[in-house]
Amino acid sequence: MSNQIPKAYEPGKIEEKWYNFWLEQGYFTPKIDPSKKPFVVIMPPPNVTGELHLGHALTDTLEDIMVRWHRMKGEPTLWLPGTDHAGIATQVVVEQELAKQGLTKNDIGREKFLRIIWEWANKSRRNINSQHQMLGTSCDWTRDCFTLDEGPSRAVRTAFVRLYNKGLIYRGERIINWCPRCQTALSDLEVDYKSITGHLYYVRYPLTADSSQLTAIRFVTVATTRPETLLGDTAVAVNPKDRRYENLVGKDVILPLVNKKIPVIADDAVDPFFGTGVLKITPAHDPTDFEVAERHNLPLVNIMNLDATMNENAGPYVNLERFVCRDKVVADLKDKGLLEKIEPYPHSVGHCNRCQTMIEPKASRQWFIRTSPLAEAAIKAVKEGDITIVPERFTKVYFDWMENIRDWCISRQLWWGHRIPVWHCQDCSKLTASADEPLACEHCGSNQIVQDPDVLDTWFSSGLWTHSTLGWPDDTDDLRYFYPTSVMETGYDILFFWVARMIMMGLEDTGEIPFHTVYLHGLLRDENGEKMSKLRGNVINPTEAISEYGVDALRFALIIGSSPGNDINLGQGRLKSSRNFANKLWNATRFIFQSIDAEALKCRTLQVDVIASEAKQTQGSRRVEDRWIHSQLNRLIINVTKLMEDFQFGEAEQQIHDFIWSEFCDWYIEFAKIRLGNQSPPSPLPFLVNTLGISLRLLHPSMPFITEELWQSLKQRLPNKSQMPASIMIAPYPTSNEKAIDPEAEKAMDAVIEIIRSIRNARSQYKVAPAKWIKAQVYADNHLPYITSQAKAIETLARARPLAILNRQERKAGKEKALILVLKEAEVVLPWTGMIDQLAEKKRLIKEKELAQARIAQLNTRLRDNAFLTKAPPHIVEKEKQKLYLLKDKLERLKSELSQLD
Repeated sequence: MSNQIPKAYEPGKIEEKWYNFWLEQGYFTPKIDPSKKPFVVIMPPPNVTGELHLGHALTDTLEDIMVRWHRMKGEPTLWLPGTDHAGIATQVVVEQELAKQGLTKNDIGREKFLRIIWEWANKSRRNINSQHQMLGTSCDWTRDCFTLDEGPSRAVRTAFVRLYNKGLIYRGERIINWCPRCQTALSDLEVDYKSITGHLYYVRYPLTADSSQLTAIRFVTVATTRPETLLGDTAVAVNPKDRRYENLVGKDVILPLVNKKIPVIADDAVDPFFGTGVLKITPAHDPTDFEVAERHNLPLVNIMNLDATMNENAGPYVNLERFVCRDKVVADLKDKGLLEKIEPYPHSVGHCNRCQTMIEPKASRQWFIRTSPLAEAAIKAVKEGDITIVPERFTKVYFDWMENIRDWCISRQLWWGHRIPVWHCQDCSKLTASADEPLACEHCGSNQIVQDPDVLDTWFSSGLWTHSTLGWPDDTDDLRYFYPTSVMETGYDILFFWVARMIMMGLEDTGEIPFHTVYLHGLLRDENGEKMSKLRGNVINPTEAISEYGVDALRFALIIGSSPGNDINLGQGRLKSSRNFANKLWNATRFIFQSIDAEALKCRTLQVDVIASEAKQTQGSRRVEDRWIHSQLNRLIINVTKLMEDFQFGEAEQQIHDFIWSEFCDWYIEFAKIRLGNQSPPSPLPFLVNTLGISLRLLHPSMPFITEELWQSLKQRLPNKSQMPASIMIAPYPTSNEKAIDPEAEKAMDAVIEIIRSIRNARSQYKVAPAKWIKAQVYADNHLPYITSQAKAIETLARARPLAILNRQERKAGKEKALILVLKEAEVVLPWTGMIDQLAEKKRLIKEKELAQARIAQLNTRLRDNAFLTKAPPHIVEKEKQKLYLLKDKLERLKSELSQLD
């Protein structure tokens, strides 16, 4: 026939074709239908900084599975795509490009710099969207959003001003993560912590003369990893319960090198078991010290410039780079006899995740959100069940973080991003916050106002993502219908940084939760469970994987067997297995199509409707294998539907895979081939077609391209093709018919399959030539009529001829030596005569027995040798004992097999 599908499955030839078809048909764009509840997913916006990686492919696949499933269930389904401007990451990339030309952003100015970034970002967005489409993402591209688009930007300004006017946004001095290279504050998520081996420096702080007389102690020793910061110390502290230092509290010490008097204070923040139990307090350069300083009213002394060189407060060390300053301070302490010792000290140090510069904690005047009031509502929404977190174990993690939340630093010293909508008056020094650019100061009316130079943390704009993308703050049709959204799917590693903020901001801005369910997936690792990294060379490029294996194989490999919140091991073996599965499905379908075409040549019309109810599909056939496959298929639909509802997508895909590979392809199709070859009625074709059609629909959400290709080819072969949906994407998801569950047929066919499998295993074990027929007798009771009806299948698939299927009562003890296979529902007797060359087999077994006996003798001699037993490590002795045990077991089995040949 002209529509014969190719012999080999070549995914590259069909993927782009079908994606363009779906786009042209408008299947991705839902229509608002007030009579139906929509299913809505807002895509976590990937950064606009480059290509998609394997983590994005995992996110895309999981969300596409949900979206395609709900769309097939007939729900108006919106998957809204978008990208994030990624403030610091994007600015760093573009600055690096400028540096290649010998330029900095300051050389070209803010306006031109932003114009260059916009050009770069727009090009990157097009590339990212193209990669999404390559992965088969069925999102609504007519609603594509960018965090710096006018709509989301206005939402950001509006949200800021509302929080500012409620007193929840303020400007103050706090400790923040500072990148000296990027010269901006960083969020916690933008800091990578690396284990390094540094040093612990033990520095002596002399007591003042008055204090020394009162305590008879000349100095206290402080242990620190950053001796250069002592230039900014304003106190030393001890734990109030530490009796070693109770007489020192309230006394004064001299700050080394600075010769300034500072107090000794007591505070519970001091760990008495770290170092000497005495802590130097540098409030402007350490978060713990900052809090101690607030409790004790200590001054802040900032000793560093923005680029981490020392400022004028560092005295003689001014203008030195921080690590150069460290070396100079250590040398000067040695010269003055104030350095007691230096010890190696491994510890975790934060680095900027964009430029890998070591971050500097420093007190800085920044914009903050008071998050505690927002967190209260977000905690309540989860506690009362309005929002469910999957898997449930992350709920406790969420509460732990939210109940101990700190104020959120939202300002960044960048040019790329949402400019803070606050204007500083040059005349009265007051601030005007406005969503629209003001003409004058709202306090004094002066037009001498200047906008704050900082931009907002990227997480602020992405925290509004669920509602800013739907038109908020306007009362739009989309917002009314699609908000709250249904599921927020993302990695568990950003539960705090993004998901929690979306919940807080969604509730604050709209008064409603932003989504009903949070689904958290695990992280991707290589097949050995190692974290993927370019340094290890174990990173899989999704584009290369698609080129080699196809999109469907990559998607299936990412999901099958996975579970919510658990990491996923992915390697070439898993990708190959998924490709093999696609090939298996393709070849099975090709056989079914050839059978349909053969019927057509005989002018026989195939009466089947792959969309009709399951009961209608199977009327008229009482053959046990037809009842069995229909029962198994309906069990599969029940199980998969429940698993999908419980977000167990990996297990759902595993069950679909196992059914298609084993029950359908390995067994039912093989039974059907025998019937089709014999042309014995009734024809299995209706069951083949029905099972294929339902299997394709079950599989479509995870493997969209191959299922669409095969669906379209199936449609062309059926007489009622005009009644079939134009695309599998809009075909109804299968529903189960519990009346089709047939335990009797299942048990009977399980017995038949076990018989065939046991004979095959015996043939393999005894190396019977594949083409050779062997004699077999099968004895059974309960399912004898069914087993007898499958005699031809057992004979053909096990290559057993002559085959006798008898009642157990007819079994007689024969003189002929035979291999007895005791099964669950039957016994199989395979006479040795004809199955093997008895003489050759006996010689082989005798040789193996002699080798085993010789090796046992050697091991017995060794294990009786006292010299070996006393000198060899215990694990070596144990290993030898284990070898002996295994060899003795093998010898007994060899003797047993020989006895059957005697």
